[in-house]
Amino acid sequence: MIIEHKIVIADVKLVADFQRYILYWRKRFTEQPITDFCSVIRINSTAPFEEQDNYFLLCDVLPEDRILREELQKQRLKEILDQQQRERNDTSFHGVCMFCSEEFRGNRSVLLNHMAREHAFNIGLPDNIVNCTEFLCTLQKKLDNLQCLYCEKTFRDKNTLKDHMRKKQHRRINPKNRDYDRFYVINYLELGKSWEEVQLEDDRELLGLPEDDWSDWQEYPVCAVCLFCEKQEETIDKLYVHMKDTHEFDLLRIKSELRLNFYQQVKLVNFIRRQVHQCRCYGCHVKFKSKTDLRAHMEEAKHTSLLPDRKTWDQLEYYFPTYENDTLLCTLSDSESDLTAQEHNENVPVISEDTSKLCALKRSSVLNQLLLQERLEN
Repeated sequence: MIIEHKIVIADVKLVADFQRYILYWRKRFTEQPITDFCSVIRINSTAPFEEQDNYFLLCDVLPEDRILREELQKQRLKEILDQQQRERNDTSFHGVCMFCSEEFRGNRSVLLNHMAREHAFNIGLPDNIVNCTEFLCTLQKKLDNLQCLYCEKTFRDKNTLKDHMRKKQHRRINPKNRDYDRFYVINYLELGKSWEEVQLEDDRELLGLPEDDWSDWQEYPVCAVCLFCEKQEETIDKLYVHMKDTHEFDLLRIKSELRLNFYQQVKLVNFIRRQVHQCRCYGCHVKFKSKTDLRAHMEEAKHTSLLPDRKTWDQLEYYFPTYENDTLLCTLSDSESDLTAQEHNENVPVISEDTSKLCALKRSSVLNQLLLQERLEN
């Protein structure tokens, strides 16, 4: 495109789906002149006119291009998260350990946890990885080619390679190898940002702190903010109780009744955050002048628990938080065991055993029955 058509696409590596991107602009260029979309760059401007060349720069300064890139990024993110969710629920996985050839069946986490625990080979938490089978095949191919996964040097035989990786502590992947980026969800979260850039942003916050002197370090609790008011609580359980008692909004009950997975919970929370930020009632779609008026209306009309249809809030745009560093999002869970603490603890008496006679206790303790049952099962 540069040589034949003198068209330059800015930051092409940040385009999430290059094929769809090209097809879109190919159609648009047939509808309007290219100069309506591209900046014209003239080179050799001091040369005679016949020797001057014009190049056309297509970049996200153009709002249409920026929107297209963002839409492609959202679509790619949805595809990645859907794939990750399928892998998290998949129980048909079959893989072989790269170091001891032991076979594993079930969920991918079984193999990854085995390699981390038994062979000190940790490629990250299973829930942070996507396209796990392809990732493992890529790593296995490198080992089959007698290549170290970290320094990527090639050795003459398998024994030499194993000794090298063990002695040099190279049982890890090369973080500078960009081929691995596609296997980590973090690289799909923000347009144009890799995991290194995200990590660098977090590190910048620490640059002003002294490196060695931590004597004045103070621990501050991380507070989660209510969805409807400015109330903050130090624990998520207290926040759930506050929203239920004050605003009649039971997030745990909604999660259970609607059978929401983790990503659906994220989208629901972000949807409510945005509606409240815009002072709009999601129950009746009326917009108010202030959050105070909105809160009074929703409490009086009982609209806090009147959620709209799923298709309204289960949208790609609500993968992105309304407020930066929303602590509530970090506390959401896929587990069904945390629906309500009351359900698990209600009417469950706890009776302690008499410890005054330890010998008799050891013979009659219910723990003996549990241990016997476990031995029989094993």
